[in-house]
Amino acid sequence: MRVFLDANILFSAAYVDDSSASRLFGLQAVGVCRLLTSAYALDEARRNIAAKRPKQSAALESFVGHLTLTPEPSPDLTAEAVRLGLPAKDAPVLAAAIAGKADALITGDRAHFGHLYDQTVAGVRVVRLTDAFALLVG
Repeated sequence: MRVFLDANILFSAAYVDDSSASRLFGLQAVGVCRLLTSAYALDEARRNIAAKRPKQSAALESFVGHLTLTPEPSPDLTAEAVRLGLPAKDAPVLAAAIAGKADALITGDRAHFGHLYDQTVAGVRVVRLTDAFALLVG
């Protein structure tokens, strides 16, 4: 299963050692999933960790080599994500998940993605972190 990680999930993986989010990398290591993100989401995660917990920047970077970067989404895909009710700053995340042919997008951003939770958009199921584990390991 191809799983796209939003910036807040990357941030959470680095913020606290052995977090739930970091356990996704363990699932990838045993072949359960392939973890994806975009340059856009990764840049946001880097900015946020540098601003809020700079000592954990090395932890975030340790995860980067285990991620597959998706292609940049087309303007049309990003516009479609906006039409689905996402703010312009979050639309590129869903668009990149679609462009990367992800099966799921994991995000903790309930304020902006909450209306899409448990829905499939262009083949991408939008899920919370807790629901992702059920999806991945049954």
